[in-house]
Amino acid sequence: MYYIVGLASILPSSAQTVEGLAVFTTFRQFQYSLSRTRTIATVANVEAGPVRITPTSFIGKIITPIHALSILLPPVTYILCVAFNRFAQPAWMQCMSLPDTYFKHENEVGLRVAACAATFMVIRFSARVLTHLGSQWHPIGRREQSRIVQTGPYAVVRHPLYTSALIQGLLFTLMTWSYAPLVGIGITTGASAVKLLIEEDLIMQDPAVAEEYRAYMHRVPARLVPFLW
Repeated sequence: MYYIVGLASILPSSAQTVEGLAVFTTFRQFQYSLSRTRTIATVANVEAGPVRITPTSFIGKIITPIHALSILLPPVTYILCVAFNRFAQPAWMQCMSLPDTYFKHENEVGLRVAACAATFMVIRFSARVLTHLGSQWHPIGRREQSRIVQTGPYAVVRHPLYTSALIQGLLFTLMTWSYAPLVGIGITTGASAVKLLIEEDLIMQDPAVAEEYRAYMHRVPARLVPFLW
């Protein structure tokens, strides 16, 4: 067996490899979300016209930024802090690590890698949701040419994009092996609940689609999670 002096200090450790995979997966998911949102917003403006009905209340105006920050801030913080720390979590992050009492190191690594793989499945799910949503995408409001999307994931829950965001938050907790993302999940869940109620109220105020949406609500009672809520 040959030994090359200094090679061990150059090659990444197993911990760095797992952390690097988590950073890459998080970055890819973040990149996809931004690029696809930008693309679909352009298409929606062209095909369905500008948003004509928006919330007027204070909560209605601030809930979208709160919702967006709760989703985007944790992964951005993780990517920057770990990437600039040579693909190792800084000490303050390690203080919030999940307990390893019930898991061997190999099991922890396996769960983190599995969460990375599952994230790409969530990306595909989000892509499918956006394909069905198409021209009806909007941050919060109703477009000039409104219609009720009832196909694909929308035949199961009424707000599948929010469902995918919550699933991604749980996977991010496993990928980073940290309690920290749970704070973001809590805020995201609360913001999603408020935001979707405002969205549904705006839809019911639109006489062009109100009756159709009422029938859709009866047929698809689940907002976020089938059989729960």
